[in-house]
This record gives sequence, structure tokens and C-alpha cells, in this order.
Amino acid sequence: MKLYNISMNNLRRRTGKMIFLVSGLFIGIATIVTLLAITESMSRDVEERLNQFGANIVMAPRSENLSLSYGGVTVGGVQYEVQELEERRLPEIRTIANSQNIGVIAPKALGSAVVKGKTVLLMGVDFEQEFALKTWWQWQGEQPRNPQDLLLGSEAAKVLGAAVGDNISIGGRDFHVSAVLTPTGASEDGIIVGDLKAVQALLNKEGKISLVEIAAFCRGCPINEMVLQIAEKFPEAKVSALKQVLMSKMQSIDMIRTFSYGIAALVIFVGSLMVFVTMMGSVAERTREIGIFRAIGFRQGHIMQIILLEAAIVGLGGGILGFVGGNAAAAAAIPAVIDQGAFAGINYSVGGLALLLGVSLSLLASLYPAYKASRLDPSEALRTL
Repeated sequence: MKLYNISMNNLRRRTGKMIFLVSGLFIGIATIVTLLAITESMSRDVEERLNQFGANIVMAPRSENLSLSYGGVTVGGVQYEVQELEERRLPEIRTIANSQNIGVIAPKALGSAVVKGKTVLLMGVDFEQEFALKTWWQWQGEQPRNPQDLLLGSEAAKVLGAAVGDNISIGGRDFHVSAVLTPTGASEDGIIVGDLKAVQALLNKEGKISLVEIAAFCRGCPINEMVLQIAEKFPEAKVSALKQVLMSKMQSIDMIRTFSYGIAALVIFVGSLMVFVTMMGSVAERTREIGIFRAIGFRQGHIMQIILLEAAIVGLGGGILGFVGGNAAAAAAIPAVIDQGAFAGINYSVGGLALLLGVSLSLLASLYPAYKASRLDPSEALRTL
């Protein structure tokens, strides 16, 4: 009879204990798979939401002067001459080494103008790129499409007494208020947004750009490297990554991941202890059987192989069931854990890890019991007959 058949027969005769062992490993591995799947889904959800936050790389003209604003309050009375960026050079951004990770490039021309006796900030944009970048913008009216169309911030519309459909004059040119932004709580509330070319003409900044926002966040994007690559192309510009939101979100994910690993390690330890105790009990119960094997010529290595093969089969079963059960539990739990979250999908590399973990833990927990069984004295064991 082959050693494999002996191990399988032993497991069949001890069905209750086998189920107990598999259950212990199943709970431990399913816990790990569930936590990993939930963490992965949370990471993807955070990244997708960050994508909707707009730019995470900003390119502006370099200045040696410090900002004169703090907490939304700007100290007036001092102005500095700022060198504008050249619009014709913007296509060079897509020539960097990591250009495949660049999404939206939204240039802006900024300047002040007097409208109805009020000094307001004008921002010229490429509306197609700007709306692709600012996906959270909502407005009343129709989306601006023509060079004469304007988008007013909520506060700007209130101060100017303008509404959707009105015509206003800026710099001697007539414009149409196509839409009014709903309050965003950001700087957009107090500005007038117009077509890039039209605003450049009003401000006498043809071909000049004041600011460029770049959406380049994606899964695994090397943001810091991209910043350096863009800075090499534009040495006259200050290129920076907006890391605050990104870092805070990812730190939260890392904390959750670390906590998950701690819980998983505790559960795995308990599962391994269950396997160890059960295998030790099994060796004690099978003293007579092991003695007979030794008496008919089985070597110590054969006895160890029988015990360890049983453990490997148990570990394989626990790993498979734990992987399936963990993914099922994660798919059921994610909607409750993440608002409008979705299961990230089955990660088969985690499946391989689950099988390896199940077999490894079972073998390690059974190593000492197997060694002890192989060292039994046949004569002592046969005395129990």
C-alpha cells in the first residue's frame, strides 16, 4: 500500500477531526483573504475618487517672491511682474517618458477686469478640458460652448447681479452668461470663466498661459517622477504635485492594511495552534497503529511522510475553501464598508498565497507531531496490543 493511500484512509476514518482541522485553517485563511480583498477594494475606491478631484500636478510660472495670502486673505497693494508660460509649448508635456499616464491638461489664463464697476478675476480655459478635469462642477443653465459664453461663479453672479441668459460687457466686448456655478466652497465661486482665446485677447495675453493643471493620478502612477520630467521640459516653471489629499487618503489605507494584517496574524496563529494540538492528539491515539507500521518495516521517514501528507491535504483543503469563502465574504461586506463601493474582483495571486499559506501552516504545525510519531519505539507501541 502506498503512503498516499494510508494518509487518505486515516483522514476518512477521522472525518470529524479532519473537518475540525480544515475549519480552523478555513477561518484563518478566509479572514486574511477577506481583509486583503476589502483593503484592495478600498484602495481602488479611494483612487477612483481622487481621479474625480481634478488636477494633482500644477505647473505655474516660477517666482522668487513669497505668496501674500493666507487663509483666503490676500494682502493688497503690491504686485509682482510674473513671466507667463508659452501656450505653444504645452504639447511638450505629452512628450515626457511617462506621457501614457497623463490624462487631462487644462491651461488657464488669469487676469483682472472691471465688470459693472466691480473688479473681478477672469479665468480663460479650454472648456472641454476644464469640464473633463472638474467633474464635480454643477451649474444652472447650459454648458458654455462658444467664445462669447461665460460661466459665472455663484458669488460673482451675486455681486454682479447677473443671471443665466444675461449679457454683460467686459473690456468693451459683449458676452453671454451661459451658466452659473452652484456654490463649490472654492475659489471658483468668485470668478468669471470664459473661453481661453477670448480671455487672452481681453487681457492682452495672446499665446500666454498663467497656470496649467494636469490630471495624472492613476493606479501606480509615478507622480514624483512625472513632476521631475515636466520640470526638465519647463525649467522656467514651478511644477508641484498636490499630495495633501493623496497622502492623507493613502495613510488611512495603510493604517487599515496594517490593522488587517495584525488581525489576520492573530487568527492564523490560533488556526495553527488548533492544527498542532489536534495532530499531537492524533499521534497519541495512533500509538498502536504507528507501532505496527514500524514493526513491519516502515522507516522513520515513512511515518513522518504519512503524518505530513495528511497535514498537507488538510492545508490544501483549508486554503481552497478559505480563498473561496474569503472572496464571498468580501463581496458581501464591501457594500456595507464602502459607500457605493464595488468588489475589486478575484485576485488569483492572493489565491496562490492562500494555498501556500494553508499548506505551509499545516505542515509547520504538524512537523513536531510527525517527528514525535517517527521516534516511537516499536516494542513500546506493540505492548499496547
